[in-house]
Amino acid sequence: MMVVFPSEEWFQEVRQAYNSDQGLHSGGGGACDTTAGFKVGEYWYFIEFEGLECGQVRQCTEQDLEATDFILEMPLETWQAMLMDVQANGKASSNLTLNSIDLEFEDGIARSPIDDQYRQDLFYRYNQNFQDFFDASSLVETTFESQA
Repeated sequence: MMVVFPSEEWFQEVRQAYNSDQGLHSGGGGACDTTAGFKVGEYWYFIEFEGLECGQVRQCTEQDLEATDFILEMPLETWQAMLMDVQANGKASSNLTLNSIDLEFEDGIARSPIDDQYRQDLFYRYNQNFQDFFDASSLVETTFESQA
């Protein structure tokens, strides 16, 4: 079944793929306990990692993300480029990882919703866990919301 990115259904399918394949849990630092938000175009998503699994993911509002550790914001085109690369290669290429993309933006792609640098730094600490999560999308047949 093909699912559309961005959508809550897509994130749920990736969560299931990530949680069911222990090979995707390289995570660099191992267990990851954090909450994050993603801004994808006009949509907002909440994600929670608990140890070596993604505990939950859901669509939400920007206000729902005020208690998260950090928010990742990228233009929809950048998200799609990364995910198309993952679809083509099984994982993100070196120039299309979250870390590489973060370095391309003057202010980075991570921000704290409450201006707490310690919590924002959790993106850098757990970066590989999040990359592994998005790399799991290689197991999900994906189509992309068309640009109007």
